[in-house]
Amino acid sequence: MAYTVRRQTREIGVRIALGASAGDVVGMVIRKGMALVSVGVVAGLAAALALTRLLHTLLFEVSAVDPLTYLGVAGALGLVALIACYAPARRAARIDPVTTLRDE
Repeated sequence: MAYTVRRQTREIGVRIALGASAGDVVGMVIRKGMALVSVGVVAGLAAALALTRLLHTLLFEVSAVDPLTYLGVAGALGLVALIACYAPARRAARIDPVTTLRDE
């Protein structure tokens, strides 16, 4: 996300210059990041469910299709991703539009 924010500095600067609030910018960056995470979590859950036979031999005292385990892991990954998206989002909200547009 830090790389994406850096690449979109000019776009974010224009948005801020046109009146976007810091909350709007933070929300935009977090939404983009969490959309990527959602796709990854769904693909990972689908792959894990498809490979339950292999997983069953590797797990001890846990069912291969234990919904609590799947939800816990997906939730933990989502929380870590949200925290990881927050720092670049706050940095994007502090972009100075005048400096950004002048650099071009």
